[in-house]
Amino acid sequence: MALFLERGFEATTIDDIAAAADVSRRSFFHYFASKEDVVAAWQEGAAAVLVAEVVARPAGETMLTAAENAIAATLKRIDPAEAAAMSRLKRDNPALRARDQLKYEKLERALAEGLSQRARNKSEQLKARLVAMIATGAMRVGGESWLSEGTRDKPEAFVKRTFDAIRAILE
Repeated sequence: MALFLERGFEATTIDDIAAAADVSRRSFFHYFASKEDVVAAWQEGAAAVLVAEVVARPAGETMLTAAENAIAATLKRIDPAEAAAMSRLKRDNPALRARDQLKYEKLERALAEGLSQRARNKSEQLKARLVAMIATGAMRVGGESWLSEGTRDKPEAFVKRTFDAIRAILE
């Protein structure tokens, strides 16, 4: 990841990555099918962390509040400067942008599953899926806005503003 951030995605070769990791090119392909997979692997654990945070939220929180607080708690574990650099890297590369959309799809499914575990009955399953869709959209749009505004605010403060905007729309 340091090479991508230092040199740019396109300028970094698989040979560069293999050399930096002190493995052969062949070994690289035992772990990754492409350079894009290296970036995707960086964020693979995000869904599991988010679900764990959602499930750990107090039972009295609404699904939307639980999603908001879980997202904010998850973001506290990430270095904002690194997240901003990775976001720019993905934004500036079409293949990485496409992979990023797949990430959001996985996050939405995982978040819906986590929220479903909080549901008191079957009738709340639709609500869990809708809240997951809204929250995932908030992460995507909020992240883009955070980046375009210069990343001055802490990510968790931006999450609060984004979810406040969602609540204002829903009222």
